[in-house]
Amino acid sequence: MSPIAHRLRDDGTVNAPWIAPTATGPVRGRVSVPGSKSVTNRALLLAALSGGPASVSGAPATRDTALMVGALRSLGVPIEVDGEHVTVAAHSGLRGGAVDCGLAGTVMRFVPPAAALADGPVTFDGDPRARERPMGTVLDALRALGAQVDGDALPFTLHGGGGLPGGDVVIDASASSQFVSGLLLSAARFDKGVTVHHDGGPVPSLPHIDMTVAMLRSAGVAVDDSEANTWHVAPGPIAARDWAVEPDLSNASVFLAAAALTGGSVTVAGWPAGSTQPGAEILSVLTRAGCTVEPGPDGMTVHGPEVLAGVDVDLHDASELTPTVAALAALAATPSRIRGVAHIRGHETDRIAALAAEIGAVGGDVTETPDGLEIRPAPLHAAPWHAYADHRMATAGALVGLRVPGVEIDDIGCTDKTIPDFPGRWTALLG
Repeated sequence: MSPIAHRLRDDGTVNAPWIAPTATGPVRGRVSVPGSKSVTNRALLLAALSGGPASVSGAPATRDTALMVGALRSLGVPIEVDGEHVTVAAHSGLRGGAVDCGLAGTVMRFVPPAAALADGPVTFDGDPRARERPMGTVLDALRALGAQVDGDALPFTLHGGGGLPGGDVVIDASASSQFVSGLLLSAARFDKGVTVHHDGGPVPSLPHIDMTVAMLRSAGVAVDDSEANTWHVAPGPIAARDWAVEPDLSNASVFLAAAALTGGSVTVAGWPAGSTQPGAEILSVLTRAGCTVEPGPDGMTVHGPEVLAGVDVDLHDASELTPTVAALAALAATPSRIRGVAHIRGHETDRIAALAAEIGAVGGDVTETPDGLEIRPAPLHAAPWHAYADHRMATAGALVGLRVPGVEIDDIGCTDKTIPDFPGRWTALLG
C-alpha cells in the first residue's frame, strides 16, 4: 500500500498518490508548454475593462484561467471559451456578484479593484489556504481610494458603486508585486486614475510589474513609472484589442531542469526572443549550474552537464523559480544557497518551510534561512513528497523523482493550476 493516503484537495476532489517516474538515461526531447497564466489573467481583465469586443489567444486551460473567466462572468462580462481562445463580447459595464478566487493570487488581488467599478456588492471567497494569504494591503488601498470594503482577508465584500474616485495611495508591497499590479490594471477606469507609492522593503518580482505596465501601454493607457517605487496611471479608456499569450516560462523551467538533472537535452518550443516574464531567469541559473543554453529557431534548448554544480542565487525578482532551483540544488554535486525569497512564505503555501521539509524527508541536507534555503549534497532516498496543494511544490517533487526512485507525490493534480495534464506531459518527455 502507498505510504501516502488518498488526499482530499481544497477544491473537494480526491487524488491518489503519483509515483514520479525516474529517468533511465539522459532526458532528450522537445516540449510545448501552455501560455503564461500571468499574461493571460492580465489580458482577460484588461479585455473585460475595455468593454469589448476583445479576445485572448493562447490562454492555457488551467484552473487559474478558469477562475479568472468565472470571476469576470460573475461580474456580468460576456465571455466565451473555445479551447485556448477566449472572446469577450461588448458590454456596458460590471455588475455585482460572487467571485470564487480558488487559490489564484491574480484573481484575489486583481479583481477587487475592478469590482469597485461594479454597480452592486461583490463577495469574494476562495480555497481554505487562500483565506490565509495576505489581502490587507490591496483592500486598505481601495478604502483609501474611496471604496467600501467589509473584511480584511477572504472572505470579504466590496460594495461597488459604479466607479471610484482614485488618486494617490501609499502601500507596502514588499509581500507581493501583485498588490501594485492589481491597482494599476483597473486604475485608468478610476475618476482621477491612480498614483501608487511603495513605501517598504524591496518589491519582489518586479518583472511582473513591468509586465503589467507594458500591457497597459499596449492597451493605450498612459503609465509613468519613471520614478522609483512610484507608478502613475492616467484616467482614460482601455483599448479593446486582441491579445496573444506567450508560453509560460516558469512552467517551462521545470522541463528544462529535466535536461540539467540527467545530462540530457530539452527544447522548449516558442520561447520568446524577449520577455518580461521572471521565468526567463532560469536560463541564467542553469548556465551557472554548468548547463549550456542554446537559443534557436525551434525554441530554447538546454544541454545538461555531466556534473551539476550548486548555485548561489538571489531569486527575489524570480521567486516562482525557487522550488525548481531547490530541486536542482538537492541533486547538485556542490552546495547551493537560495536568497531573497522571504516573501514566498505567503504564496500557495510557505514554500521555504515546505521545501525544507520535503527535501529533508528524502534525505537532503537542507537548512531553512529567513529569506531562503541552504542545500548541501547528500544521498537521497524514496519517500512521500507532500505538495501542500501547491503546483510548484508538486513539480519540484517530480524533478527529484527523476533521479530518486520511489518519490510519491500526494497531489499531482494541483498542477492543473498552471499546467494541464502535467503527468502526461512529463511522462511523454521521458519517453
